Amino acid sequence: MVKRNNDILDHASLTPNIIKPAEIVRLPSHMDSHEHHYTQVVIGLKGQSEFDVGGVGNRVGPGQGCVVTSGLDHAFGGIVDQPDILVLNMPLPSDGDPVLLQRINELSKSKTYFQLDIQIQKLIQMLVAEMKSSPDDLLLSRACNDTVVALLQRHISELKTSLRDSRFDLEQIDRYIDQHLAHKISVAQLAGSVFLGESQFHMLFKEQLGITPHQYVLNKRVDAAKRLIEQGNLNLGQIAELTGFSGQSTFTHAFSRLQGVSPSQYRKRFSSS
Repeated sequence: MVKRNNDILDHASLTPNIIKPAEIVRLPSHMDSHEHHYTQVVIGLKGQSEFDVGGVGNRVGPGQGCVVTSGLDHAFGGIVDQPDILVLNMPLPSDGDPVLLQRINELSKSKTYFQLDIQIQKLIQMLVAEMKSSPDDLLLSRACNDTVVALLQRHISELKTSLRDSRFDLEQIDRYIDQHLAHKISVAQLAGSVFLGESQFHMLFKEQLGITPHQYVLNKRVDAAKRLIEQGNLNLGQIAELTGFSGQSTFTHAFSRLQGVSPSQYRKRFSSS
């Protein structure tokens, strides 16, 4: 189910079950990553967000935007508060107006990131205000999409993409894992933490470390569990929970496989040394 917050959809609606032509989305304060089979135009409304589209990163604020081509890995997240963006979901080629799709194709080829002029910013502000007052009006959502797309090419300029290059930053990955160790950590979340698409991140990870992200996170969990066992302040159930295992049996199995001894045996060994 799509959650609502003051008539603003949360970031889960970037991949909705029913794709609305236009919607207002509140981005998470953490980085996320995914891809989808339709093209999107993203326009900043409030706050600051950061995007990585196909390996090109940039910051998107009010009056700025980007084109996310269908099937392209992209990462996104808020960097100042929780920013709001306007998302225009383009129809599939088999369903859409050929003229509309042609305009979007031309835009995506020339400008991944763009800056809007004042004239169209004012128009978008008016449309967004109407959408907020009638969030379930699909006709209004379609009208907003068609109007903005029809005018974009004449009211935008290129936004330089000099913020930061996508990179495999193991220190940042480690920081993200350490901060979220007690919770489930997906490959998409790890990819988003360094502004990479999921497939690109997975490939780079295997190339540079020789193991999968899942194996790496599991090793980090077990290493953290070893430190907690050595401190001797917590029982094994508490340690399993703090290091992100779903239960003590899962923790025992993973620990035994990687360390050659069970957590309880490790505790006895350490205590006797």
